Amino acid sequence: MTEERGPLHVTGELLATKRIGAHHHLTVVARGVPERFRPGTFVAVSTGAERLARRPLWIHRVRPTGGYGATLELVVEERGPGTRWLVSQPAGTRLDVIGPLGRPFSLPKEPVACVLVGEGYAAGPLFPLAERLRERGCAITMVLVAPDEAHLLSALEARRSARAVTVVTADGSVGQRGSVADVLDETLERAGAAVVYAAGPDEVLHAAAAAAERAGAWSQVALERPMACATGLCHGCTVPVAGEGGHTRLVRSCTEGPVLRGDRVVWDGGEA
Repeated sequence: MTEERGPLHVTGELLATKRIGAHHHLTVVARGVPERFRPGTFVAVSTGAERLARRPLWIHRVRPTGGYGATLELVVEERGPGTRWLVSQPAGTRLDVIGPLGRPFSLPKEPVACVLVGEGYAAGPLFPLAERLRERGCAITMVLVAPDEAHLLSALEARRSARAVTVVTADGSVGQRGSVADVLDETLERAGAAVVYAAGPDEVLHAAAAAAERAGAWSQVALERPMACATGLCHGCTVPVAGEGGHTRLVRSCTEGPVLRGDRVVWDGGEA
């Protein structure tokens, strides 16, 4: 019998919220969702009184928690009323959760050198990805980027997950001062990268995809788009991609994505 891997709609429970720097780490019980998780997929959580207004959130970790079994750790940066409501809730709050949603990162069939590039809280899905890649014998290099130290995600954990880690902050408060574009070409060459994975804002994804193309590597990018439904019904999160024959078509980042081939995304297409 084929195992069912589709998303679940469950009533979850917020077990704990911990603030680390500019981010809030939420531990959530959502029965059945952790078992179906694959790196790059996400959950959509209803926030506040607006039960139909869901926020897509990256899954940072899946881990056992006491007698609750496998739980989700979500990394949230407060950016508006929905995330502000979510990070202010006490332990025990019931949450409407759908997930895991979207298409995950594809894993290489053979052990190859992989470079993982992420900015801020959006680097969350790269950490479980690193675990899966390490299980396959891949050599892992991580590049973590942030405006400042407070927005940098889990640099210490990255050093346990990867053979080499490069940290870049715009203000130089930790690591190297500059932007991700300043370090990618050298990093990919030094790593002998065959695959580049990236998660973050479009400028980071575009830079990673372009550097991968220059290095002759394959790239996958995890896109972030505002999502009204997160299930593909509203078509509000479309992204232009280059199809066969050079024709551009729109795909929904919540269903055909969020992970797409970096060389297929039309970065200057207005919506990407």
